[in-house]
Amino acid sequence: MIIYNVTVSINPEIEEEVIKWFKETHIPDVMETNLFKNYQMFKIIEDPTAKVHNSYAIQYELDSWDDFAEYTEKHADRLRGDTQKKYGENILAFRTFLEKC
Repeated sequence: MIIYNVTVSINPEIEEEVIKWFKETHIPDVMETNLFKNYQMFKIIEDPTAKVHNSYAIQYELDSWDDFAEYTEKHADRLRGDTQKKYGENILAFRTFLEKC
């Protein structure tokens, strides 16, 4: 199992709007590729005292690296572009991978 982890930092002024869009539009679009088995979304708590959380991790579960290669080849540019067009510099994202041992 492979986890494709997308960490996003969101401008706090539009955080609520962006989270709604992720949940209602973007994540369903990613899942409609049928290359991911499941996903989970987490708030990243940067300061446990203040509970600041304008960063989120979205983890998509894959069966294989071939599935990710297909996602990259056929879908990633369009889906990333949709986010960029809609929110521009108001969202910063970086991507990592986790592999079950």
